[in-house]
Amino acid sequence: MDKYQIVKRPIVTEKSTKLSEKNKYTFEVDKNANKIEIKNAVEELFSVKVVSVNVINEVAKAKRVGVHSGFKPAVTKAIVTLAEGSKIDVYKA
Repeated sequence: MDKYQIVKRPIVTEKSTKLSEKNKYTFEVDKNANKIEIKNAVEELFSVKVVSVNVINEVAKAKRVGVHSGFKPAVTKAIVTLAEGSKIDVYKA
């Protein structure tokens, strides 16, 4: 799988911004990617050293607006911990 298909986009929220102060960055990743593939893709894309990867699988949630019903999409997130001295500028990337 291509590294650009594995890491889809960075997730920028209030919680992920606080995590970035601890050298942890959050990305939306492909559902079929494992931790080793995510680690290699982030290291190649951003030229950093990755210490650990935690993966969160969110399920699709049912939502309703009036009479219309549907689902929010299922998303897989990865929280990547970088080595000391490594940094990613998610606003630039």
